[in-house]
Amino acid sequence: MRLEEAPTPVPGEGQVLVRVIGAGVNPADTYSRSGAYANKPPLPFTPGTDGAGLVDSVGPGVSLVEPGDRVYVAGSLSGTYAEYALTLESRVHRLPEGISFSQGAGVFVPYATAYRALTQLALARAGETLLVHGASGGVGIAALQFASASGMRTIGTVGSDEGRELALREGADQAVNHREEGYRDEALRLVGGKGFDVILEMLANANLGADLKMLAPRGRVVVIGSRGETTINPRDLMSRDAAVFGMLLWNIPDEDSASAHAAIVAGLGNGTLRPIVGAEFPLAQAPEAHRKVLEAGAYGKIVLLP
Repeated sequence: MRLEEAPTPVPGEGQVLVRVIGAGVNPADTYSRSGAYANKPPLPFTPGTDGAGLVDSVGPGVSLVEPGDRVYVAGSLSGTYAEYALTLESRVHRLPEGISFSQGAGVFVPYATAYRALTQLALARAGETLLVHGASGGVGIAALQFASASGMRTIGTVGSDEGRELALREGADQAVNHREEGYRDEALRLVGGKGFDVILEMLANANLGADLKMLAPRGRVVVIGSRGETTINPRDLMSRDAAVFGMLLWNIPDEDSASAHAAIVAGLGNGTLRPIVGAEFPLAQAPEAHRKVLEAGAYGKIVLLP
């Protein structure tokens, strides 16, 4: 990746141009940039799906936002790693005054992913137990906040003392260090050995086989991330009447997306949801941000500042 000058997009019918003040960096951005996805964008392209800023201008037919509105972007036609991003009217959502633009840059992918995994796929309920792998990362924090507000008992896995403090502050009842031997046994002990009703998995190639052995009867695993193949024993599913869901946020139906963003905007407004910014980089340092987002020991959201 390199920084270049490009023409400012002009919004067409039903489109909105946003002046980007913060752009979120996700692991998925690195997969797209490296060509790991089956559908590869034509080159050259501007990465980025997450962002926040001010509406600069709107195209014909747009009525829900107007120039000057504070918004976050949930997908872009032109890429958010830029000073200006073009998007559809349906993909901009109002950013409450109490949320900074850097925080807003970390809303779309983490919070929509966490909401879809917990509420729309796993059908998580108050009183159930939840294990969140990678609890100090963007999706992990979002999941902790949603789960805490809904009355779930939550255990998070983290990779550092700093990550443990963050997870506990943002809604985990307890946290275990996945770098320590026996952390899975410790997590099970914390829920009385009964297993977890829901597990959110960020690295399925490393953990899925073990996750299935940690499920309670009728437990559900939602696979959010994976970097390769893995082997499981189907008997671990059969003996528990359990289920594994795979999810890719880009597959979300329009009606489910609208529901997710309604919940997100409400949570941002009432303080239930609090995006955590872990690091900020100038736009020119996007390559460094891509290296950082894949490192172990995630802490909050990485944001680019155009």
